[in-house]
Amino acid sequence: MSENNNKSMTLNLMIWRQACGAAKGKIEQYKLSGVYTHMSFFEMLDYLNQTLAEKGIKPVVYDNDCREGICGTCGLVVNGVPHGPGDHTTTCLIQMRQFKDGDTIFIEPFRAKAFPVLQDLVVDRSAMDEIIQAGGFIDVSVGGVPDGNDILIGKEVADLSMDAAACLGCGACVATCKNASSMLFVSAKISQLALLPQGKVEAEQRVQKMIHKMDELGFGNCTNEAECEVTCPEGINISNIARMNREFLKAIVTTKA
Repeated sequence: MSENNNKSMTLNLMIWRQACGAAKGKIEQYKLSGVYTHMSFFEMLDYLNQTLAEKGIKPVVYDNDCREGICGTCGLVVNGVPHGPGDHTTTCLIQMRQFKDGDTIFIEPFRAKAFPVLQDLVVDRSAMDEIIQAGGFIDVSVGGVPDGNDILIGKEVADLSMDAAACLGCGACVATCKNASSMLFVSAKISQLALLPQGKVEAEQRVQKMIHKMDELGFGNCTNEAECEVTCPEGINISNIARMNREFLKAIVTTKA
């Protein structure tokens, strides 16, 4: 390991602390020395919690799981950016070498009406699960597992569907949107099914149910500013939102006809 990777830093951490959803939260300041540039962001937070526990201070509560950028659990806002510095990344993939000695780092939870804070940096993102439950699945009887070549699907369509299916459901698109819109997430879940023959059977019901549930849960509307696409760890394209809107309008016309 190079000398640069072994460099120690002292950081000024400004972290949101909130005992529970009903409590009033505030930013707490922690000065942390001995942070090495080869650490990941969560290793730094683990180290902070170790030092807090040694001082008898309650550790900071935050979500994390795989630490490999594939689960979408690590929902933090770092210096005002969901998931932190860099495009198409997750908080767990941020390395401390991206910061400098003496830096002040603000760490907050995702902010959205539909994502109430549970404690410190943890928010309730079950609203996204409710949208999926409202219609983001296929329940038609398909019998046994079909042969892979029984239903031929063009590569372009398959690629678009797989790109949409890559959505982690992390909620960064909601946190970065000034309207707290979940349309990138919802459109990705709609697109991954609407593009395929298997998903067309329930397409009209699905798009209406998911959009109505999205509105019911308090998510905002899209104003096409594309911050969500940049912040999304998988780079889900906003063209999916246009596809969702077309599917929705088509469903309304067909239903009324």
